[in-house]
Amino acid sequence: MNRREILARLAGGAAVGLAANPLSAQTDSLSERRTGGKMPLELEDFVPKSMLHVEEHIVERSKFPVVDVHTHWSFSAKSPDGSGLKFSATPEELLAVMDRRNIRTLINVTGGYDKGFLESHNQYDLAHPGRFITLTEPQWHRANEPGYAKMQADSVEREVSRGAKGLKVLKTLGLFLRNTDGTLVKVDDKRFDPMWEVCGAKKIPVFMHVGDPEAFFLPIDKTNERFEELNNHPDWSFHGKDFPSFMEIMEARNRVITRHPKTQFILLHWGNNAENLGLVAQWMEKFPNIYVELAARIGELGRAPRTTRKFIERYQDRCMFGTDAIPKGYNVPQQIFGDDLYKIYYRFLETQDEYFDYAPAPVPPQGRWRIYGLGLPDSILKKIYHGNIDRVMRLPA
Repeated sequence: MNRREILARLAGGAAVGLAANPLSAQTDSLSERRTGGKMPLELEDFVPKSMLHVEEHIVERSKFPVVDVHTHWSFSAKSPDGSGLKFSATPEELLAVMDRRNIRTLINVTGGYDKGFLESHNQYDLAHPGRFITLTEPQWHRANEPGYAKMQADSVEREVSRGAKGLKVLKTLGLFLRNTDGTLVKVDDKRFDPMWEVCGAKKIPVFMHVGDPEAFFLPIDKTNERFEELNNHPDWSFHGKDFPSFMEIMEARNRVITRHPKTQFILLHWGNNAENLGLVAQWMEKFPNIYVELAARIGELGRAPRTTRKFIERYQDRCMFGTDAIPKGYNVPQQIFGDDLYKIYYRFLETQDEYFDYAPAPVPPQGRWRIYGLGLPDSILKKIYHGNIDRVMRLPA
């Protein structure tokens, strides 16, 4: 008679109360596991507590003033004249966090165009000089109109005259924008050449996000390290259908950079290839007019701290600080604007801490891993935090 049968008989005999005893239930569960039974646990409910005991250094304020080159406090309402921009936080709400965390300036990359751009520029940039910068965006909805190439170049030139200090290109280009026949518009489509050229002539950088993490272009299966994230957001997947491959997008982007050597391109999300720093280094060597920033990519960079630090040491004059921070209300938990987000980024850059979360609790949403700090020297920190973007955008210190 095995232990399970003995417990069952006891439960039916004199010790009637034993079956309701929590200790008995625990013992029975342990017995099941020891004899080959498995305790069911959903992956989303698995939140292991690390048993690793290592030093922790929480960085409340950055060592040097910060310019966050990649944030969003407004989103386009997609109206024809650009009006109706939606603001997700007031200047006062943003400034409270900025002052606590030593953030000198936030750059709003999704500043729209025409009336929308002016709404953001007036309410933030002009009302709080030096604290906020609003970028302009292309008018994608007009891309199939006759004469679009000139109209778009003129639009950028007009917004620069109104105060825009850069142009943001979303992954709309290459993954969403379509021609009249339904085919996807390629990143290197020549109708955008006048737009790239006017950015170079006006000496404003292009903040360029094309593509997404390479895993987003692979099947959502058990081998995909971003399975949980993509399983929760299947619309983020660009695998199959008529989507180009990851490398096709990167190569098309590089052709744009080649054709416009006098235009400066800030390749957001570490060139959208933080998992392959060897390849990004090849791009840095080939194109002296590109820069990278680390928004929403410390989860990748922090998994390879030695490789990442070597990369930054080599290209220290071309690396920038960004978070992709979005105020609450949007379904991007790993990038919610606030104190916790910035403390993690500062810890990553300034300390040599080991094995910590790359995003605020509960569970890091991009993948089940942790990261390691870089412990960068002050001379490099100054460049990443503000020196490089000050030089490129000609900002007052």
